[in-house]
Amino acid sequence: MRVTKAATVRINNDPLASRARPDILSDMEIIRADALPGSAEEVDFSFEIDSIIVEPFDAVPLRVEPLSQRRKAYGLDDALFERCDGTDKVLFLANEAGNLAGYITASRGWNGCAVVDDFAVARSFRRRGLATALMDRIADWARDKGLGAIRLETQSNNVAACSFYQRYGFVLGGYDRFLYRELGSDTAEEVALFWYLDTRPR
Repeated sequence: MRVTKAATVRINNDPLASRARPDILSDMEIIRADALPGSAEEVDFSFEIDSIIVEPFDAVPLRVEPLSQRRKAYGLDDALFERCDGTDKVLFLANEAGNLAGYITASRGWNGCAVVDDFAVARSFRRRGLATALMDRIADWARDKGLGAIRLETQSNNVAACSFYQRYGFVLGGYDRFLYRELGSDTAEEVALFWYLDTRPR
């Protein structure tokens, strides 16, 4: 897979990464790319599930109940990373010392939103502000494209992700209790949560 490095930006020199933590991301490089590197298959993007969000799903802070702990991992869907040329779809990769630390990809949605299609930070690079830095890139891309909001979807048992979105400024736009019901017993109780972030100029 090819990786385009023409749009290389270092976090600590980038004034747009206002919410990121440059003190602990000083060696991180975020680049715009046209595909995931082959090494992505070897990176651990899994996360722990030990609780689930309960209604009201948009409570601040989130209301959670404990679950039996397990680890969850999503596979990489190649279709989500096709044609990431920055026109209607974009992909940003985060690297440190040649290691893939995370990525985010988004596309132009039919309803005037930038839709985050996939987003992950490697387990060994979490709690360093990288998720914020990557989301900043998508927010900037959405504004550049004249898109009024960012939309994304996650699950009620991905509490860490939902907490991050809420802290970043996303608000819950809606939910779907049945989206995953037919996929098997592991997902039957999950609720799909749809989050939105207003990106219009203030």
